[in-house]
Amino acid sequence: MTNVGCLIVKEFNRPDKELVNLFKELPVANIDDCMNRIGAVDPQIYPLNKTPLLGTAFTVKVPEGDNLMFHKAMDMAKPGDVIMIDAGGNINRAITGELMITYCQSRGIAGIVVDGSVRDAQAIEAMTIPVYAKGITPNGPYKNGPGEINTPITIGGKVVCPGDIIVGDQDGVVVIKPEDAKELAKQTKKILEKENIIMEEISKKGTYDRPWVEEKLNELGCEYK
Repeated sequence: MTNVGCLIVKEFNRPDKELVNLFKELPVANIDDCMNRIGAVDPQIYPLNKTPLLGTAFTVKVPEGDNLMFHKAMDMAKPGDVIMIDAGGNINRAITGELMITYCQSRGIAGIVVDGSVRDAQAIEAMTIPVYAKGITPNGPYKNGPGEINTPITIGGKVVCPGDIIVGDQDGVVVIKPEDAKELAKQTKKILEKENIIMEEISKKGTYDRPWVEEKLNELGCEYK
């Protein structure tokens, strides 16, 4: 029997913790640069506190304004998972709030990202579990279902699959395929090292060498008067 739109997948392949930890303390902006600057979710999904985000995607798809499947997901997710909730981008009803997020934190969940709304913003701001959302509203959710757990979803315009690596900071969130992780982390660290050298030159010498600026202007045939 097929029940379209109501499915729970119990198990999926999670990347090794060592692979995930390659991105610890790496800035999201630098990671995104190495993803051709198109790896980040929509900036409307923003951080609600200052705790960095790093973990493995545990995906949830819910009807707009309904959190039944999130309730189930909270009991299924494992420590180190980031619960990624596709709420269709609807911000009229909160999918979660302080109680549920506190429970997730107690279970070792690494973070929550909602393409939708949350509530209890003041409490979330003080929490040490990272939370990202598209909106804030006091309106609570329904609990009728259906929905899906651990199937491909869309968050902020990006397809997210169970087991993807999720990295977030104050700039936003990027979604990384495990097969790209090693090379991407390597490239990101090289860019970070290069930027640190540039920052040191600016600080000590007051210089910022960018010959490509004039080269591009010449290529455009820019006129000077």
